[in-house]
Amino acid sequence: MIAPHSASTRIVLGSTSRYRAELLRRLVADFEQSAPGTDEAPLPHEAPAERALRLAIAKAEAAASGGQDALVIGSDQVAELDGLILDKPGTAERARAQLTASSGREVHFHTALCLLDTRDGHRHTHVDHTRVRFRELDATEITRYIEREQPLDCAGSFKCEGLGISLFESIDNRDPSALIGLPLIALAQMLREAGMALP
Repeated sequence: MIAPHSASTRIVLGSTSRYRAELLRRLVADFEQSAPGTDEAPLPHEAPAERALRLAIAKAEAAASGGQDALVIGSDQVAELDGLILDKPGTAERARAQLTASSGREVHFHTALCLLDTRDGHRHTHVDHTRVRFRELDATEITRYIEREQPLDCAGSFKCEGLGISLFESIDNRDPSALIGLPLIALAQMLREAGMALP
């Protein structure tokens, strides 16, 4: 039997990402953020969706370490272009290279979610798949975009919730929030299954 959510049940987001925190605030007003400190290095022959799910679980488990009576959320996103993973660029040069490679092509985003209930150890998981078609981008547009939005901490080198939306021809997915980094439709269902009243 699922234990009902109560005021004493803590909600913990296993991420220091402000993007994920902004998304979670749509569902939950009061929650904690914890830096999971997870090693995000890929494993040999690991598929992008498998990597995203493994890291989402690892982040939830790390953030739950030592905690009790908590619902802990872990999430990870992996961008893929022709089977190659596009990590967070970190520098303007790498962002420029990623966007140049993505120009006129389709990039796949695998956004994984894990909700760990420390009350009973139950783990809910989900992987959302988004296809993004980039329009043809010229070098001037790419440079101007990077200078204006500085998307250096974003997989795929864009922020779809901001000016990055201007880079696309189309987005195909079932949950628009997943592309930003936290699939809220799946998370809301998980929270309800854990006994939380939503809405």
